[in-house]
Amino acid sequence: MIYDIGNVLCRLRTEKKISQRELAALLCEKGIEVTNQAVSKWENGTTQPSAVQFIALCDILGVYDVVGEFSGKKGGLLKGLNCSGREMAKEYINLLKLSDKYIEAEEKIIPIRKLPLYHISASAGTGQFLDSSNYELTEVGADVPDNANFGVRLAGDSMEPVYHNGDIVWVMQEQALNHGEVGIFLYDGDVYCKELDLSDGKVKLKSLNRNYDPILIKDDDSFRVFGKVVSRWNTEI
Repeated sequence: MIYDIGNVLCRLRTEKKISQRELAALLCEKGIEVTNQAVSKWENGTTQPSAVQFIALCDILGVYDVVGEFSGKKGGLLKGLNCSGREMAKEYINLLKLSDKYIEAEEKIIPIRKLPLYHISASAGTGQFLDSSNYELTEVGADVPDNANFGVRLAGDSMEPVYHNGDIVWVMQEQALNHGEVGIFLYDGDVYCKELDLSDGKVKLKSLNRNYDPILIKDDDSFRVFGKVVSRWNTEI
């Protein structure tokens, strides 16, 4: 037996405590232009909604088992549950949807923001790295941590094998770093991406590439910490 679609729609709408006018407005928000008179005609059986309208109605009214709801033959995953059980199942589904852990990747909203991206090779020698206008605003997503303030495109091979020429590192602006942290530094007018070495009571900028000697920072040297590297884009991939 196929239930009367109009009666089912009327019951579902009433259970949701939505008026015919409100239902029509919700459909319009989905790009389906209808009037409350059209909703009334569906419910009294004068006309029936199109396939597109019907799918939108089911979405608005929270119908998860279309065949079961409109035929009386409760099937699918909700088969065997009474009305209370079916409502509990729907509530649990809604709770899962509210959790990022269970949302399909393509449905997740990935925040996009723009951060300044500097070029070490162009900034070297100026001594005005973060104060310069020599940057481009670059869109970044979830792969760049929220605490990142700016990016730097690397030049050279001194930080290989981890960081390569042309790679982009994203940096959290800091005035001081801990031993072993990789950061962006200004030394003697040049900008460097190095690992900070505080061993032996000395301050040194250490390259990961062993072909380069550490740079020893003396007390009277011009030295500044710009920030800590928190993420990297490998441009070779």
